[in-house]
Amino acid sequence: MNNPMGIGIAGLGTVGGGVFKLLGEQAELLAARCGRPLEVRAVSAREKGRDRGFELSGVRWHDDPAALAGDSDVEIVVELIGGDEGPARSLCEAALDSGKHVVTANKALIARHGNELAALAEERGAALAFEAAVAGGIPIVKALREGLAANQIQRVYGILNGTCNYILTAMDEAAAAGQEAQFAEVLAEAQRLGYAEADPDFDIDGVDAAHKLAILAGLAFGCRVDFDAVHVEGIRRVTGLDIQFAAELGYRIRLLGIARVAEDGIEQRVHPAMVPLSSPIAQVNGVFNAVVADGDYVDTAFFQGRGAGEGPTASSVVADIVDIARGIRLPAFSLPAARLASLPVVPIEAREGAYYIRLMVVDRPGVIAGISAALRDQNVSVESMIQRARAPGEPVPVVMTTHDSVEASVGRAMAQIEALDSVVEPAHLIRIEDL
Repeated sequence: MNNPMGIGIAGLGTVGGGVFKLLGEQAELLAARCGRPLEVRAVSAREKGRDRGFELSGVRWHDDPAALAGDSDVEIVVELIGGDEGPARSLCEAALDSGKHVVTANKALIARHGNELAALAEERGAALAFEAAVAGGIPIVKALREGLAANQIQRVYGILNGTCNYILTAMDEAAAAGQEAQFAEVLAEAQRLGYAEADPDFDIDGVDAAHKLAILAGLAFGCRVDFDAVHVEGIRRVTGLDIQFAAELGYRIRLLGIARVAEDGIEQRVHPAMVPLSSPIAQVNGVFNAVVADGDYVDTAFFQGRGAGEGPTASSVVADIVDIARGIRLPAFSLPAARLASLPVVPIEAREGAYYIRLMVVDRPGVIAGISAALRDQNVSVESMIQRARAPGEPVPVVMTTHDSVEASVGRAMAQIEALDSVVEPAHLIRIEDL
């Protein structure tokens, strides 16, 4: 058997610890599959003396993670620090520049700087691998870059954030039990159970999913990763009432990331969406993720699994290490960096499709006429309408679904409607996706 391949790990948190333990526990299996042993030779993390539940004796410790790039015993640098700047970026740049291979689970780093890192890796003859950066344990990067390489991918979409999916699933379950769950209460419960961070903004505001979608688009379409081109909305405004109406209309609400190649460019958006109950994506519940790719020859490929956590994410990190140990060197984003296209951005205002609109109005004569006039003025056609009676004096919900309409027209109609003195709060608008 060949000489061991030396590995350096920067970051020994949940994922880093999981990678360290997996490499030890599966050492014999991995050596057989790689044709050589995989050996952790150096690590860097905060608090050297902290009890992490595994033994670090015999492994070189570096206080500065950048030192891993200059460690002659390290061939693969595993970056698990996080963040799109600072030590994570510096380490990856230094490691690649010195010809070392880099494996990372850092979606923010790849979404922001993946193009430059991929070019540097190719220039230095090193590998840049990031399977764990998208959808945890689902091997979607390998699937898009290798398994579906014979296809032109027209669209890729999915549930890319387990925290949001857990919250929306819990609200679904409350609605099924005849209760109207409040978003804030469900979020607090998710935090108590460890499914949401103490500061959940990146998750519930859609930023985490947008990082992942930008990466998926680069892989699927052979284009430069452009995080700033992603339209991002989170789930803060989704209410238990919206969940109830969605179920009544035959839908579930999910936070989706959707990327699509259109005639005039690339469309990338993250937002809550209503999907038919019959759709496979509507059946993905709890903390699970799912990614769907539509290709010209494969038709539709559906991938589902755990999108986070120590085990699934460590599994993907080590899968990248195994590929490198086997001698596999592939362009990071399906094509050589110099051939990645810069595609025009299709703005969200150009989106054409159906919409769910919920208004809270004062129940008096002429209300519906005013709403209908605003929609008519902007060529927005209503498909269905639901009105609910409430206690005297309380605002009444009016729910509509539209036929396919242009988003810019819907936005103008909403501005007119919200200006009516009978409408007491901003409209709740959710896009309907026929998936």
